[in-house]
Amino acid sequence: MSFPPSDVAVAAPEQPRLSLARLWRSVALTRAASLLAFAGIAVFILLTFRDYGISNDEPVQHTYGQLLLNWYASGFSDESAFHYINLYLYGGLFDLIAAGFQPYVPLPLYEWRHLLSAGFGFVGLIGVWRLGTLLGGEKAGILAVLMLAVTGMYGGAMFTHTKDVPFAAAMLWSLYCVAALAARLPERPSWRLVVGLGLSVGCALGLRVGGVFAVFYLLVTLAAGTLLLRDLWLPVRLLPRLMVAGLIALAVMAAAWPWSVLPPSNFLKAMGAFNNFAFDLKTLINGEALPIDRLPPTYMSEYLLIKLPEITLLGLVAALAMVGLSLVRLLRELRRDGVASLLAHHPRRLLALLPVLLAVAVPVVFTLLDNPPLYNGIRHFLFVLPPVTVLAALGLMAAGRALMAVSPLPATAFAGIAVAVFGINADTFARLHPYQYVAYNQLVGGTAGAWGRFEGDYWGASLREASLTLLHGLQQEAALAPGRAPLHYKVAVCAEDVQVSTHLGPEFEMVEDWDDADFVLSARNVGCDNVPGLTYATVSRMGIPMASVFDVRGQHPPIELPVQIPDEDGWGLDFNAPAVSLQEATGPLVAKARP
Repeated sequence: MSFPPSDVAVAAPEQPRLSLARLWRSVALTRAASLLAFAGIAVFILLTFRDYGISNDEPVQHTYGQLLLNWYASGFSDESAFHYINLYLYGGLFDLIAAGFQPYVPLPLYEWRHLLSAGFGFVGLIGVWRLGTLLGGEKAGILAVLMLAVTGMYGGAMFTHTKDVPFAAAMLWSLYCVAALAARLPERPSWRLVVGLGLSVGCALGLRVGGVFAVFYLLVTLAAGTLLLRDLWLPVRLLPRLMVAGLIALAVMAAAWPWSVLPPSNFLKAMGAFNNFAFDLKTLINGEALPIDRLPPTYMSEYLLIKLPEITLLGLVAALAMVGLSLVRLLRELRRDGVASLLAHHPRRLLALLPVLLAVAVPVVFTLLDNPPLYNGIRHFLFVLPPVTVLAALGLMAAGRALMAVSPLPATAFAGIAVAVFGINADTFARLHPYQYVAYNQLVGGTAGAWGRFEGDYWGASLREASLTLLHGLQQEAALAPGRAPLHYKVAVCAEDVQVSTHLGPEFEMVEDWDDADFVLSARNVGCDNVPGLTYATVSRMGIPMASVFDVRGQHPPIELPVQIPDEDGWGLDFNAPAVSLQEATGPLVAKARP
């Protein structure tokens, strides 16, 4: 069910405009555009999932998934998972799937995890399409998908944020189910919708305790429906089917997060723990490195504002303008027809939109009022991005229709501006690959302007490329001295060892003490940006240093110009990646990626 716009402009009698109007209204072409968009995104995922580095949380997350499997395999006697660091406070849905299928997938462990995470992100994009189509027609759905796909904190993060993106996808589908339920009120939801609601809410709770937000959106929407429809028996009629959805959600949560129901009071303990947790960590906010328990209440909302791409900001501005015009029109209708007539004409549209508005406003208001300890920018509230993007897409579509009703000229100009802004965002997305999640908008001067002032590559994803660059450079050294015995190198890293050791060969030994190392690898993020030694190599995008390799041997290794990138089968390098800058003591040396 969707709410097609009622104010579509009537085509002029001229034949060219008539043809364009027919093309615009073509259901077949619109569906073809949807399929083309999803096919393109799927191809992007399959071609690039190997490019992304290991995040510093992945080793412990995968271990957690294995421990949950052990609990099941032991007949519920091995409770190691319930005492593992603090991960028992999280649902293990993603990690269970990753660990359970890993022995049967012909991929290295972390490549498999990244592909699986991107698959969750892809399912989330389908949910965005469904939600946008429900509220504004299929064109709005396509637009929302494309906008979210080039949003760095979703389209780029969906490979490495293996808790945050799956959770966002589950929350988005629960949001769609609530909106679809509201759009059909006062009818009872279909059993298909009931099962979808139960599964999506259960998956969200099976990933994070924050899935309770979805339950809150449902309850508020039902309360609003009861009032707007003036039907006090509405909750009673819906209760049996909602109870079925609740039982499905509980079953999924219990399977993915058994600790939460053993006993059930553990769920409340998890809620309290995440609202009051604190540990020794600092995060950047406008140039200040602050402890996470001393952050301003605006931390999350500020990061959300500067992480959204410009096309989404444009859509939100357009949405606010359209809301203003709609309020003026509604006030006129109210004066003319009264409240009863107004609500009789618009209840389903208002009720379907309500959960989306809640999904944006409630998390922001929650962080402003409660000021919970946060870090890594909007990572923990990444699930806000899909509904924000849907609202922005609806705003762009509504603004275009309103301008077309005035004249084709301003509508065409607005569309041209939107396409140009989208193109700039897509270009930035491509140039930052595979570090799109670090992107910032022009409110802070873009990614370059935000660098060093706000969170950068906090996952250390750029260490993969730094490791491969070091490996290639040392192999070039060996090639210049044939017959020399292979050397043994000691490497330290300002991150988790596995983020580097996975990509290096047996001649490399990981050491904890930097004084014992020959090379130190470091992502250029807070706490890892002050390493002594000569710069051996720097990984950069758009002139921004992401990671560096520091030579702490007694001398800088000689490398002859030019450096030739070896065959991909030999070194496993990604030739689609942008250039890597190698910095010698005597000057810059650049290894160009093959086009």
